[in-house]
Amino acid sequence: MSEPGPGAAVPAAEVEEPAAAPPGPEARPAGRFRALGGRALVPVLSILTAFVVGALVIVFSDPETLRLFTSDPVAALQRAVEQVASAYSALVSGALGSPTQIAGALASGDGKQIARAFVPISETVLNATPLIFTGLSVALGFRSGLFNIGAEGQLYLGAIFATFVGFSLSGLPLVIHLPLAILAGFAGGALWGFIPGFLKARTGAHEVIVTIMLNYTAYRLLDWILKTSVFQRVGRNDPISKVVEESAAFPRFVGDAALRANWSTVVALLAAIAVSWLLFRSIRGFEFRAVGLNPGAARYAGMNIGRTVILTMIICGGLAGLAGTAHVLGPSRTLTPGFSPGWGFDGIAVALIGGSRPLGVVLAALLFGALRAGATPMQAATGIPIDLVVVIQALVIMFVAAPALVRGIYRLRTTQVTGTEVFAKGWGA
Repeated sequence: MSEPGPGAAVPAAEVEEPAAAPPGPEARPAGRFRALGGRALVPVLSILTAFVVGALVIVFSDPETLRLFTSDPVAALQRAVEQVASAYSALVSGALGSPTQIAGALASGDGKQIARAFVPISETVLNATPLIFTGLSVALGFRSGLFNIGAEGQLYLGAIFATFVGFSLSGLPLVIHLPLAILAGFAGGALWGFIPGFLKARTGAHEVIVTIMLNYTAYRLLDWILKTSVFQRVGRNDPISKVVEESAAFPRFVGDAALRANWSTVVALLAAIAVSWLLFRSIRGFEFRAVGLNPGAARYAGMNIGRTVILTMIICGGLAGLAGTAHVLGPSRTLTPGFSPGWGFDGIAVALIGGSRPLGVVLAALLFGALRAGATPMQAATGIPIDLVVVIQALVIMFVAAPALVRGIYRLRTTQVTGTEVFAKGWGA
């Protein structure tokens, strides 16, 4: 058969389809696991290094141990090991409970004994829940090139809105009242996030400066609101709000009063799933990440930078507002000045440790929640001050923020910087 000429049509059946390119190493499951392990390696080593340095702080802050080092180094070393082991054992036991106690409680079948055994885990989850919300808030801002340092003020506004809806409405069933209070908390934080977003988009005002100032505005706003007749509890002269209705409170996982963990944790996990979908599965999330990586290229591609900034800050504020909502609709059910121990600022550390990824944020929040929950039992059992936990947290943040230092300590190969490692191009711009 003669071959077709240059102008002849080739039958469709004879057209060879180009071979599909083999999936890259990142697309394969093993490649994904390796990439995940590579991203988690530096944070894990940072946490390990922080605990090692914390152990040195324990040893060298004890005068008796220092004295023994000059007279009996062996005894000093033995004492140092016992101190560190007892401190960290008490910390872990206070955060996760004693395996022996849990096993004994489960074997006994006594409900009260089982509840007491699971109190540490309940407190860890309770302490981690607001940090999940604030960590997600800061992480979403990082992904969009924004440094949302105003999560503290935004959670205050969320708490104010949620508290008002919680005590002002009565006679509603829980399935209606609780969602309304949650939405109100999100709206309050979103309103406080809209302000810096709008100012940055329209005037170029830096979000760091604006959010810092709005934090202090939120503090004083709460102080004033709690002295008004609308919020202040009847018969009280001190600044404390009315009690949130039972129908607007998060139910506890278990009815026992000792276990304070409640369904706000489920809302936090759902929020993490929603943020993950938004960032990595939606067109809007692609715009967020594109603006965060290269605003100039995103603008050239037709993306509206101002709209993206405003929308990002609204969502960031709403997520932070849910942190305050989880508090006032949880075990507290009331609002007081200074109710937050710094959840908004700790959220910055949680986002950094978590690599600005929702799963990493959840894990980092659980770590910080465990440290908070285990600090008091550690002090009661060993006499070591709670400040040690603050030192460990600060060391974790320092090592995570200096990955080159961690790689140098452990002789790790330096990875090539591609531009995605910059957590917020808006910072300093």
